[in-house]
Amino acid sequence: MLGNHAADAGYVVLIPLAGILFAAAGRHPLAGIAAAFAGVSGGFSANISPGQLDALLFGITEEAVGASALDPLWTANIAGNWFFISVMTFLYLPIIWYVTDKIVEPRLGPWRGGATAGAQIDEMSPDPAEESGALAAKGLRHAGYAALFVIALWLLMVFAPGTPLVDEAACEAVPAADCSIHTQLAPLYRSLVAAFFLLFLLTGWAYGRATGKIRSHRDLVEMMAESMKDMGYYLVLAFAAAHFVAMFGWSNLGLISAVHGAAAIQSTGLPLPLVLGLMVLFTGLLNLFVGSASAKWALLAPILVPMLMLLGISPEGATAAYRVGDSATNIITPLMVYFPLILVFAQRWQKNFGLGSLTAMMIPYSVWLLISGTVLIVLWFYLGIPLGPDAPVGYTLPEVVAPAAPPIMN
Repeated sequence: MLGNHAADAGYVVLIPLAGILFAAAGRHPLAGIAAAFAGVSGGFSANISPGQLDALLFGITEEAVGASALDPLWTANIAGNWFFISVMTFLYLPIIWYVTDKIVEPRLGPWRGGATAGAQIDEMSPDPAEESGALAAKGLRHAGYAALFVIALWLLMVFAPGTPLVDEAACEAVPAADCSIHTQLAPLYRSLVAAFFLLFLLTGWAYGRATGKIRSHRDLVEMMAESMKDMGYYLVLAFAAAHFVAMFGWSNLGLISAVHGAAAIQSTGLPLPLVLGLMVLFTGLLNLFVGSASAKWALLAPILVPMLMLLGISPEGATAAYRVGDSATNIITPLMVYFPLILVFAQRWQKNFGLGSLTAMMIPYSVWLLISGTVLIVLWFYLGIPLGPDAPVGYTLPEVVAPAAPPIMN
């Protein structure tokens, strides 16, 4: 689950490595692949700290709130789900362990080694990098120094006097009772996107310089350009999604749908936490057909976010409910972009392992993660616990001040 911060590396490195570790321990390697796949993809939204997914989803949420015109002053807080996703991490951990140990691995049977299962152990490598031994250790050491530099830089900009990441004047415009340390740290939360960018850029650069893979800035630019080639399809999708959100805002269809949807939900008399639970299930069902988390949220947010705001649920709450449903069913849909890759990893150990076998192996994880995540979001809203720093579960629409009446002329 923590590997989500490294994006594709979680799929490419951790999942095949888990198979090798399980085989080395005498356990079935497919169980290791299943456990890692469940953590990386089924626990896609769970983590102990905000990351790039938070920046992506809350950017879409902010666009949806702005397009609805319900609260033009609302701004996204990248740490708006921090507390919630941290609890998700510690909830999903024992669930994935239990499903692996008690359900999945017993079904796979005992592991008897590569000769009977058709494994190709000698051809597998736990690390796709070419460096090893002292050279790799040197690279990791330099990458660690770079990570400490970024962390120290951000700590300096928070704790040093007069720094830009603490808004000491933020409490002057609000009542003292409403002011908190999170209000003053709002610039810090908004800067986390830049912090993560610098963290991965500098650590990668430091590793490459230490191992000799990056000899000049030209090598760095070439590697970054090569990586962006894989982002081409996403940029095309984001371009279309941005236009969709903009046209939805211009047409006011999102606000109209939200008002009618909110009225329909209110007429049913369902408690708000139950409404969120149903939203989780709907998102999980939709995820079977639309794999991209950002594409689904770009479609759903213009309607769901303002609708839930009208019902008294914050944009952070709507985003949290969406994340639970989006991640739980990632591991059972063949439309997920990495599903064929996981199948290739599994077939290295068992040649006759097909698409249906992979789906059947992952269904218990999906069911348990979806049930536990739904229960968590419902209980969270019943208890009214903040979802993150300065991110309440409830929401009250701002009061609209009517314009003063023109004076009556005699």
